[in-house]
Amino acid sequence: MSIRRGKAARAGAVSLTVLAPLALLTLTAGPATAADGGTWDRLAQCESGGDWQINTGNGYYGGLQFSASTWAAYGGTAYAATADRAGRAQQIEIAEKVQAAQGWGAWPACSAKLGLHGSPQQSEPATRPAPSAPGPESAQEPAPQRPAAPSADDAPAQERQDPQRADRGHPRANYTVKSGDTLSRIADAHGVDWREIHETNADVIGDDPDLILPGQRLKV
Repeated sequence: MSIRRGKAARAGAVSLTVLAPLALLTLTAGPATAADGGTWDRLAQCESGGDWQINTGNGYYGGLQFSASTWAAYGGTAYAATADRAGRAQQIEIAEKVQAAQGWGAWPACSAKLGLHGSPQQSEPATRPAPSAPGPESAQEPAPQRPAAPSADDAPAQERQDPQRADRGHPRANYTVKSGDTLSRIADAHGVDWREIHETNADVIGDDPDLILPGQRLKV
């Protein structure tokens, strides 16, 4: 998703979401659970200094720093064109939808600082039509046969000292985006940089690397 990187990321760290400098909160790892208003206030404090109407012109808006595309994708335009024009409660409502779909990993840096952990809510797939894609995904999963192609490139792969990475000039295996995925999470699982995945699949993902949708097929 497209949530602005946290304060530390502005100093140079590239992330798909946000970072925060506050006291750690302890939440049990596992399925994401609904957060109270205080938790969102802490996240906003990290993300925007707690200013729910902030718009600095950097493409991210409001207390939780939504991009316009993410705000629209999760229904925010029902309240305002961009998050900074909506109220705190409305921004939290949209943030809860994002968290339910992607877990706290949607704000990787800030959630780590605050000790927020958890994957998407398990009930979410049942309410979204996209999870019906797992059926086709299973049927289309002859894609794993493609590792035969990368194996032919063992020599260049060994030069990188990472057997899971194929040479950038060669086709990659297909991966179907699932609910809760982020480019960084997919990249970590396949031992590649998320920028490579975005560049290779720009025609599928578009300009916003933070906005990927369940059912999209990516070359990794």
